[in-house]
Amino acid sequence: MKDTSSHISSYPAWIDLHLHLDGSMPLPTARKLAERQGISLPSGTQALRRHLSVADGCRDLNDYLSRFAAVDPLLQSKEAITTCMTDLLEELHRQGLQYAEVRFAPQRSCKNGLTQYEAAEAALEAMRHSPLPCGLILSMMRGDETLRKANRETVEVACALQGKGVVAVDLAGAEALHPTHLFREEFAAVRATGLPLIVHAGEAAGAASVREAVECGAVRIGHGVRSLEDEQVLRLLVERGVTLELCPTSNLNTRIFPSYEAYPLRRLLDAGVRVCVNADNMTVSSTTLRDEWQHLMRTQQLSDEEIRHIVANTIDACFAPEPVKQQLLRLLDEIR
Repeated sequence: MKDTSSHISSYPAWIDLHLHLDGSMPLPTARKLAERQGISLPSGTQALRRHLSVADGCRDLNDYLSRFAAVDPLLQSKEAITTCMTDLLEELHRQGLQYAEVRFAPQRSCKNGLTQYEAAEAALEAMRHSPLPCGLILSMMRGDETLRKANRETVEVACALQGKGVVAVDLAGAEALHPTHLFREEFAAVRATGLPLIVHAGEAAGAASVREAVECGAVRIGHGVRSLEDEQVLRLLVERGVTLELCPTSNLNTRIFPSYEAYPLRRLLDAGVRVCVNADNMTVSSTTLRDEWQHLMRTQQLSDEEIRHIVANTIDACFAPEPVKQQLLRLLDEIR
């Protein structure tokens, strides 16, 4: 983490803990990978953006998730995965980020013969050469019984690569269609590895989904904004010190909230819940981490102390090695 002083102007958009590789594929990377693999994509930058990003008419989370089908064919080789991760991390570094945790579902890249281990290793290969300190989160996927075997393999791969760049295991996918309580066996398998568990919950489903995830051992919750529907769940989050990974623009995309003004960051802070701010899917949501912070600072009347508090909690919640955490804290101290 050298030469950080040049990035102080980007404060507080330094750390993204909830960022999907496929949903954040840079447009030039998509074009490059398509040309290399003989895959047809719309011509022209604007047409390609419309193809990979959600429109204002996005109906819900399921509609939002449908955009990922356009990216899946581009990430079916080791070279493509490494290229995409390399390009994304370079872009994050240009934006001034100091640390990132990128999540990736290796089972979605096995349609042409790759194993999940090979797919995860391809992502890690890019991270090893990145100018940006980062960690890889492997995502299991919500779905029917046919995904159980693939999810078990994801956990096994994460365990094999623990300490080699994989820092946690996540559960992602269509929350309303495949409720959190159906994945208790997967959660138990993650706990057995010693890796931290993250669960997308409290987004398309209500506060009960968050309660289930926390009681099954989740230390961070992807989104979790509907925790506000149940005071007991809010108290549980505070008691357990669980961090909510907030992603405002994608929550507006999926119609959970009508505007940034209505976004409940203030209510969560007032309840004492630990939160961090993230981009989620830079390409699908046409956003950056700096955009997310600017929207919130414009609409939530955040004080300097509240901003520092969120950034400090973000550093505490990340799975970075201790020297990286200490460097991030030193950088935060420079802002005083």
